[in-house]
Amino acid sequence: MSKHRKLIFAITSLYTLLIVYFMFFAFGRGDSVADSYTFMFVPDNFLKLPSLSDLLHPTLMDLVSLGNIAAFIPFGLLIPLLYPIRFVRFLLGFVLSITVLETVQALTMLGSFDVDDILRNSTGAAIGYGAYKLGSRTKSVWRSLAVMGMSVVLMLIGTGAVGAGVEQALAKKQGPFVALNEGISGSGSAAQETKPRPFAIGGQEIVPEFNLYDAEDGKKQTYRYKLDQEDFYFRLQYGISDPQDFEGSISLSVNGQEILSDSAAYQGDAPLVFEWYFEQADELTITVEGNEKAWDAGYREMKHWWE
Repeated sequence: MSKHRKLIFAITSLYTLLIVYFMFFAFGRGDSVADSYTFMFVPDNFLKLPSLSDLLHPTLMDLVSLGNIAAFIPFGLLIPLLYPIRFVRFLLGFVLSITVLETVQALTMLGSFDVDDILRNSTGAAIGYGAYKLGSRTKSVWRSLAVMGMSVVLMLIGTGAVGAGVEQALAKKQGPFVALNEGISGSGSAAQETKPRPFAIGGQEIVPEFNLYDAEDGKKQTYRYKLDQEDFYFRLQYGISDPQDFEGSISLSVNGQEILSDSAAYQGDAPLVFEWYFEQADELTITVEGNEKAWDAGYREMKHWWE
């Protein structure tokens, strides 16, 4: 083995030991061993990288996401220098090696098996290999280093752009507004079926567009709905009408848990808006009392573009 290859072999070996140390012993892994095995097999946009604005004030997860790709780029540069190898064979060997390490990490409870980590690490190695191939086409050593460095930067930017595009394409978006008395079966009292009448709050005329909830006799009135919905934003407007006595209250419960409770002592004389995000909601209960009124209650469901 020539001195040149011996040096590269030594650098590769030391760097491999450093990576293994970080995977198994760094960040206090040895001091806090998990009490169960953790295997995560579902990928979650492994190409996503922190944006430039994120890097100005990076979180730990931003650094981990970037590091899981960047830290493995040197393998794509060093291994082809040691052994001439085609890309497919290189990548398959690397994926197998990193999969073994991830499995050992999980079985020793010094970390978790995360398919996202395998894909990010392999992406970094592939970037390094591509940069090596581009740099090896030049005859000058310094020009080769410059080409490899520039290639790494451009491919990282490209990877981040693809990841951002994938995230945007897969992200859920808010659907059209659906009023509670439109397409939701109710049990108990229901919202008025006729067009709600206008009223005033703090001198401002309110014309409900979809529905109206009130207690006409000033006593407590409860409206219940069976939702059976997942992943949506709920919206409700409410306030105490005038020129009647300034008294009343409103409460909103989901699956028996109260998420809104407001009364005249805290509301003031202006219309208020209540918004809430739900991951799961089976039953919704709206209770109004006194001169309290609530109107235009409904939701926007979060959906993927193909749903």
